[in-house]
Amino acid sequence: MGRKWNNIKEKKAQKDKNTSRIYAKFGKEIYVAAKKGEADPELNQALKFVIERAKTYNVPRHIIDRAIEKAKGGSDEHYDELRYEGFGPNGSMIIVDALTNNVNRTASDVRAAFGKNGGNMGVSGSVTYMFDATAVFVFEGKTADDVLEILMEADIDVRDILEEEDSVVVYAEPEQFHSVQVALQDAGVTEFAVAEITMLPQTEVTLTGEAQEQFEKLIDVLEDLDDVQQVYHNVDLGE
Repeated sequence: MGRKWNNIKEKKAQKDKNTSRIYAKFGKEIYVAAKKGEADPELNQALKFVIERAKTYNVPRHIIDRAIEKAKGGSDEHYDELRYEGFGPNGSMIIVDALTNNVNRTASDVRAAFGKNGGNMGVSGSVTYMFDATAVFVFEGKTADDVLEILMEADIDVRDILEEEDSVVVYAEPEQFHSVQVALQDAGVTEFAVAEITMLPQTEVTLTGEAQEQFEKLIDVLEDLDDVQQVYHNVDLGE
């Protein structure tokens, strides 16, 4: 799974370049999670997960608190959670997750992004079957053997544990997210470069030349849409 970590790392690096946009996206996601359940993250696992992920992107505390207070204040703002699937150049596959207060606008924007940048929309299920929802943790300060022992002691059997550059990467089932994170924190891991549930492709494709440029532009356009929260794909971005 090592190459897949490159895709996650690249995605995170791209998002870090536009902090105001990523803060706005997290503010929306935190609001939705708090609105759907308790406003206290200790009583709302979905909210706690979003906040923990926001911390890996260095989202300021006041943005998190403001979104929670908005939910507690009884705002009637409503967002629908949507997933779009589509295809880019040369067999590349793309999943787009969105939060929107205007479904027609979002559908039109996503369709236009695909259509104007060498892609096309697919029907529901046309792409997701080639991806696996996966909990991913990336952190420093431990070896893969250390982490294996920590998780074995906690009676947690994960998909894979790898050492990549100076980091350890743990791939686990989505429902193991909380238990893995708690076990690692209890063992002294205080900071995660990545702690999230993502969609990892079962197989990857490599693009070159014009196809790669077209694909990268398509991804950039999709990620720049205000209603889009996450974009996943099966293209190997390399080192």
